Amino acid sequence: MRRWAHRTHLAGLLLVATVACGRGNRSAPPSRISALDDAGRTVALAQPPSRIVSLSPAVTELLFALGVGDRLVGRTTWCDYPPAARQVPSVGDGLNPNIEAVAARHPDLVVLYRSALDETAAAQLARLGIAAALVRQDRLEDIARAARLLGRLTGAERAGDSLAQAMQRLVARDRAPPLPHARVAFVVWDNPPVVIGGGSYLDELAGLAGAANVFHDVGAASATVGLETIVARDPDLIVVLRDSSAAEPPRFTRRPEWQAVRAVRQRHVVSLTGSLFARPGPRAAEAVAEFRRQLEAVTR
Repeated sequence: MRRWAHRTHLAGLLLVATVACGRGNRSAPPSRISALDDAGRTVALAQPPSRIVSLSPAVTELLFALGVGDRLVGRTTWCDYPPAARQVPSVGDGLNPNIEAVAARHPDLVVLYRSALDETAAAQLARLGIAAALVRQDRLEDIARAARLLGRLTGAERAGDSLAQAMQRLVARDRAPPLPHARVAFVVWDNPPVVIGGGSYLDELAGLAGAANVFHDVGAASATVGLETIVARDPDLIVVLRDSSAAEPPRFTRRPEWQAVRAVRQRHVVSLTGSLFARPGPRAAEAVAEFRRQLEAVTR
């Protein structure tokens, strides 16, 4: 492991050597910034970080929205918005990250998605003297909290509060009028089928846009189901996420077994671009409006 020049000063006591005259040990003043992350861990910084590594596309977008994107020195392969993020060096994947690649960017703060693998990564970073914050990013209320947390840690509290309030207003506002024939199933993988459940931002997005997720009763963010279950729930529309806005339906919709799904037979498939729709964040209101437009185009 390479050494690096900038390390975060962790909160705690710094023992000062006892001098010959017998004076007692003195402790250093506490860190000036301290906050609890979504794993209940204390994140302590001596000063706002000047070198940040983001291991989540949603966090990367949020940091730019907070006005501290210029402090980003590392990102994941998937961090593609805003365009300026693409100029930041990639450290690889965000889940089960390469700790050596992250440390090589000399960060004084690393922000990770809260997961079992990333909690292990955060502990490894802590042993190297690098502060890490774990944040949930599954629902808009998670982004509201993340905005306040990162705003506090980066010294951008006013911007964090503003973004959090915008997310909370979006969640609290009246839902769009329900659209007829807009019962949807989000299919994020086809073999075996993986669908989006009620614990996901996409489920929240559907409700805000006037659609109904036929797997809303599934409490998890996603779940593996049998194709026969999708047939039984009989969605009006199949919604998929794409890396681009290509209009061609996904390949699985041409396979014989998928013709058992009425929406597939009728070619009622909506493709959403991943950059805007796959992650909650500051562009959520834009995503709701665009999803509503696409739904209206298909259901009218």
